[in-house]
Amino acid sequence: MSNTLIKSLTLATLATSMFTMVGCSTTPRAKPANVVDRTGNVSEPAPPGYYRVKKGDTLARIALDNGQAPRDVIAWNKLSNPNQIEVDDLILVRPPAGSQSAAKPAAKSTDATKADTPKTKEAAKVDAPATEVVAEPGIRLSYPAKGKITSEFSEANKGIDIAGKVGDPVQAAADGKVVYAGNSLRGYGNLVIVKHDNTYLTAYAHNSKLLVKEGDTVRKGQKIAEMGDTDTTSPKLHFELRVNGKPVNPTPYLQ
Repeated sequence: MSNTLIKSLTLATLATSMFTMVGCSTTPRAKPANVVDRTGNVSEPAPPGYYRVKKGDTLARIALDNGQAPRDVIAWNKLSNPNQIEVDDLILVRPPAGSQSAAKPAAKSTDATKADTPKTKEAAKVDAPATEVVAEPGIRLSYPAKGKITSEFSEANKGIDIAGKVGDPVQAAADGKVVYAGNSLRGYGNLVIVKHDNTYLTAYAHNSKLLVKEGDTVRKGQKIAEMGDTDTTSPKLHFELRVNGKPVNPTPYLQ
């Protein structure tokens, strides 16, 4: 065997040994670590009585969705500029202890004799209904405008739409106090919000002209605006009823 061949075989054997040693000593590669995207962190839930600001919110929208007067929310949060709220800010949307809201619950008349005389257990049993009764709505509303209802209540619509002509009268559906009159809520145009008590408020949208201002007391049937087509494609009144800030179908409450 020639010296050249012997050298070649020796080098091949050495290379094989080195490859085997390296292969045995190499630690297998672990799975790649999960990459956490921290740019879209979910904010912590707001504490009870608070709302956490989201992108696109306005103070007027926050107040409406929580059944409150914008000026009350401004006062509770001591906001010097209500137009400067930032994403993730916590906004107090329930009256703090000792505060007074813009509209107080209407006082209910009571029978003094009945109130002063406690009922016995026997009387309570007699008065109790035998079967469960569905309660009547807690507020009675008059129709806020004359015209055909063109859109019924739905999760998307949040109220009813009543068709008409520009300038047709828009009337308060019940006694209350005007807690908003303006056009800062996108999609509502010129808007009036009337708070009837701490539970119910009504909203009147797309008006051409507002005839009341914030703080005014209005009576049921009083003309508060003129129908229009602001922020919409045709003249109509968009009418909403909010119960504790949540939109509900106003039709059962109308008479």
